[in-house]
Amino acid sequence: MFSEATTRPCGVMIETARSSSTRPSAPLIGAGAVVASLAAQNVGAAFAKHLFPVVGAYGVTGLRIALAALLLLTLRRPWRRMPARAIVPALVAYGAMLGLMNLLIYQAFARLPIGVATGIEVLGPLAVVLWGSRARRDLAWFAAAVTGLVLLLPLRAGAALDPLGLAFAGGAAACWALYIVYGKRVSDTLGGDAVAWGMVIAAAINVPIGAVAAGPALLTPWVLGIGFVVAVLSSALPYSLEMEAMRRLPAHVFGILLSAAPAVAALAGFVVLGEMLTPIQWFAILLIMVASAGSAMAASRPRAPAT
Repeated sequence: MFSEATTRPCGVMIETARSSSTRPSAPLIGAGAVVASLAAQNVGAAFAKHLFPVVGAYGVTGLRIALAALLLLTLRRPWRRMPARAIVPALVAYGAMLGLMNLLIYQAFARLPIGVATGIEVLGPLAVVLWGSRARRDLAWFAAAVTGLVLLLPLRAGAALDPLGLAFAGGAAACWALYIVYGKRVSDTLGGDAVAWGMVIAAAINVPIGAVAAGPALLTPWVLGIGFVVAVLSSALPYSLEMEAMRRLPAHVFGILLSAAPAVAALAGFVVLGEMLTPIQWFAILLIMVASAGSAMAASRPRAPAT
């Protein structure tokens, strides 16, 4: 006989905030959830880029957010557990940051390589790392991640990077930082329901813009089919996994783990879009992965009691 926890949607075990955060395995489970989230999200983004010539970046964003919201509402039915009034402002802020982050990063994807755009966007989580750091080892992992990012981004002389794309990626970075802050506030109280409510709020921002920009092309059967796959990979699955990770990890550790995003994005671009990587970029990916793994191991060690 299965317990309620093992039969929740999306295959993610939902536990109380207290039990999930105090178990010794919680940091490693949270780290695994972040890695799976990044893999799904960036593979989905690479496939989504194929739709840009048909419905545009605004259209793709609106379509995948709308489909992800419908999917999560169907699976979770969050209206059966309405959020308390006190948590609603943080939930609205979480959903707004989720929507704006997607809107801005897809505009960056339309103008920049996925690995470059994601490399700039991840500065948001890294800012959370710096703000929340309390130990020297956290700063060491942060330094390794930043070094990897500097090597990954093509900021050499003569590199042609779209200024508007850079601005969109920078805006997405700010939204990602706030997404972590507000997501941490609502995750303990609402769990996976926060993702469903947040996706509805995000859809309210993105769907009207996408509908106006793309028009009837959004309703083409093959566009809807690819949009559904992208919605699962880039929205419903990764944000559900991230919500579970937020319940098990401190916000600054969660931010360090998200520094692996450029590496995962570069790999997704190579596999799906055929984007080649230089030896320096591969070395940068290695540095970022080492920083992510190191932060996860540091989080899993018990801290010495204060004296």
